[in-house]
Amino acid sequence: MPAHQTLLAFDFGLKRTGVAVGNTVSGGARPLTTIVEEQNDRRFAAIEALIAEWKPERLLVGLPLATDGAETEISKRARRFGNQLHGRFGLPVEFADERYSSAVVEAAFKPGRAQKEVIDAAAAAVILQAWLDEQSAQP
Repeated sequence: MPAHQTLLAFDFGLKRTGVAVGNTVSGGARPLTTIVEEQNDRRFAAIEALIAEWKPERLLVGLPLATDGAETEISKRARRFGNQLHGRFGLPVEFADERYSSAVVEAAFKPGRAQKEVIDAAAAAVILQAWLDEQSAQP
């Protein structure tokens, strides 16, 4: 992997998709936004604008596996979403296990509908931070 890469990470959902940004130099990730679009065309238009703004070299998609590591229906949809990202934008896409990322973030927030968008973006940051930490730990 090159010494410096900017990444966008996605916590895919059918109604909301959390987005985070990070890079390999600082090794840090932060929540960016939550896309609240169920229609693919609008969702991908919002993603296109983020890609134009942040110019990432790589995209990361959280993979919501079952507790035993098995694929679920939503993980299959997340893989499809990642494949669509690659097809539309031509950027490398990686998948990262996101089990418990939302639960970790939700524990830090009080329940409430207004928090859901914040939680989704924060979950994307948790996914990206775990990936960055894993990359920096490799020789």
